[in-house]
Amino acid sequence: MTSLQQFMGGDHRHCDDLFYAAEEAARAGNAEACRLAFATFDHAVRQHLDVEEQLLFPRFEDATGMRMGPTVVMRGEHDEFRELLVQMTQQLGAADLQGFLGNADTFLILMQQHNLKEENVLYPMMDQALAAQREQLIDNLQHTLEPA
Repeated sequence: MTSLQQFMGGDHRHCDDLFYAAEEAARAGNAEACRLAFATFDHAVRQHLDVEEQLLFPRFEDATGMRMGPTVVMRGEHDEFRELLVQMTQQLGAADLQGFLGNADTFLILMQQHNLKEENVLYPMMDQALAAQREQLIDNLQHTLEPA
């Protein structure tokens, strides 16, 4: 049986791959390929953030009663991600690949730290707290996080 940690960690890696493609296109100086790759990444990562905030976090908070715990921290980091996504989209719209790459470096560091916290702390806590719902949750996630 797949755990939430395994499933969501797998989605992290899927998003990482999409982000890497956008970065590579920017480093190669191909603004159009970067815009296309980044749009795919932006869609996937926003889906990921949304399912956490709208499905997983509320279920975890209800199951544990922890409404001011790790999910608050994760939501704050999600807000930072969204701000950077907007900035990077604007930079790509202006064909500012150097500005994009600067923000991409920041985004990557923040995302790596965030994913480690989720995969090593929060998701294992969710697997334990939501054990009875895990199969149903993963089924919902599979349908929600399908590639665009």
